[in-house]
Amino acid sequence: MTASMKEDKLNYDLQLLYAKIDKFRGVKYKNRRTIHWFPFLNKCCSSLFFFPYIVLKSMAEQYIVGVAGVIAFLLGFVFLVRSWGLSKLKKAGSMEFPKESCVNKNGNGDGEGEGVGTTEIIIVGAGVAGAALAYSLGKDGRRVRVIERDLNAPNRIAGEGLMPGGYLKLIELGLGDCVDEIDAQQILGYTLYKDGKDAPISFPLEKFQSHVSAKNFHNGRFVQRLRKKAASLHNVSLEQGTVTSLLEENGIIKGVHYKDKSGQMLTASAPLTVVCDGCFSNLRRSLCNPKVLPEAYNSFISAIEKKDNIRIMPNKIMAGAPHLTPGAFLIGDAFNTRHAITGGGMTVALSDVVILRDLLRPLHDLSDASAICKYLESFYTLRKPMSSTINTLANVLHKVFSASSDPAMENMQQTLFGYLKLGGFFSSGVSAMFSGLCPRPLSLAFHFFVMAIYGVGQLLLPFPSPKRLLDGAKLLWVASRVFLPIIHSEGIRQMFFPLTVPAYYRTPPKGKKI
Repeated sequence: MTASMKEDKLNYDLQLLYAKIDKFRGVKYKNRRTIHWFPFLNKCCSSLFFFPYIVLKSMAEQYIVGVAGVIAFLLGFVFLVRSWGLSKLKKAGSMEFPKESCVNKNGNGDGEGEGVGTTEIIIVGAGVAGAALAYSLGKDGRRVRVIERDLNAPNRIAGEGLMPGGYLKLIELGLGDCVDEIDAQQILGYTLYKDGKDAPISFPLEKFQSHVSAKNFHNGRFVQRLRKKAASLHNVSLEQGTVTSLLEENGIIKGVHYKDKSGQMLTASAPLTVVCDGCFSNLRRSLCNPKVLPEAYNSFISAIEKKDNIRIMPNKIMAGAPHLTPGAFLIGDAFNTRHAITGGGMTVALSDVVILRDLLRPLHDLSDASAICKYLESFYTLRKPMSSTINTLANVLHKVFSASSDPAMENMQQTLFGYLKLGGFFSSGVSAMFSGLCPRPLSLAFHFFVMAIYGVGQLLLPFPSPKRLLDGAKLLWVASRVFLPIIHSEGIRQMFFPLTVPAYYRTPPKGKKI
């Protein structure tokens, strides 16, 4: 069949269809030799016979396709934004700057200067955070002066457990060998015991080398190794003295006033002062808004009849509430503390040191205190994945496992214990968070949500009677009372929506190169 024959047949078929339409509308059929597509479609659409079917079907199809397209576009957009945001957050949380951008008066990145010279940064306190920060900044070529109240080895029952995530941060700072030769014990997990039952919790270490684990050691030996490492750098000065106050001029911190070993009052000046003098800090109030819980320990202390019969260490819980002060910065237990039940304090401190070191690396000039203060504000958002996850877990576990006569709290204990006893994804997910290996606030919220469902489900079995429904409601109420205030104190926006915080996007201020 030729092309002209096909066209004639098509015209014939269209004429028949056209005739039926005209007949239906009461119009007499007239012979039409040529029918074009557009006039034909216009006539069909204008007719009462085809208008409802064509238009409605077309609208429905366009609506479905349009909705599907919008949904696909939104999902793709959310995926791209999330991927970009997470990669940026990861990059910002652990920035890697080239050696050339690190300040060093000798032009190298090894910190092998001939002397301290003019101090760039004063560090108050040479505990875990202070000594680690001094070493990391010294390796970057900074001229650092450390003032510590007592350079003797600490002798206390605190800071003796380092989680796997903290050990990885220690390695990142170049201080991994500080756990050697101090009789550090390798810890691969924990076991919870309750009512004759046990729930083993192992750290998810399958993807790491064999030496990566939690470490338990004597705090004093570990701190002394950190101090020795910091003091080995020529551009780091470590001296004993008690800082009494901050040196302030026109609202800007210029240094510190301190007493040396002989009791003589001295002054030390530097463009930036980092305060990390521990949980008993006497400089905290001028640099943050402390939120210490009102619990007192006098009743326990008064019960001790013999001096030094029982060694104690009070547990302080304080959410970090920074008060931005040009020329000064606060980190460590002086800034933020959590209950010691998970042993996450040093992990948070070392993570903070890594973030602060990376933020300071691109800065060649620290003289503009106001610009530096505004830039370092991003630190408080970048630290949230690690700090808020460990803080929340530690404080929630402390409240849940504390002795209580409330039946709802007892149900919470049974729920948490049973959830961890399930093993697999459930226990490994929780242990990955409090060990610092997977510090993700969204994972934390997910596990608490699943745990709540698990607890209510256990109470409703085998049949949801009115009493069981009431117990389930009480469980959810008590869980909310425990969990939500802690989340609120950590900052909901910074925890779960860090990209919406303006301070997250701070860029290094431009200063003169030295």
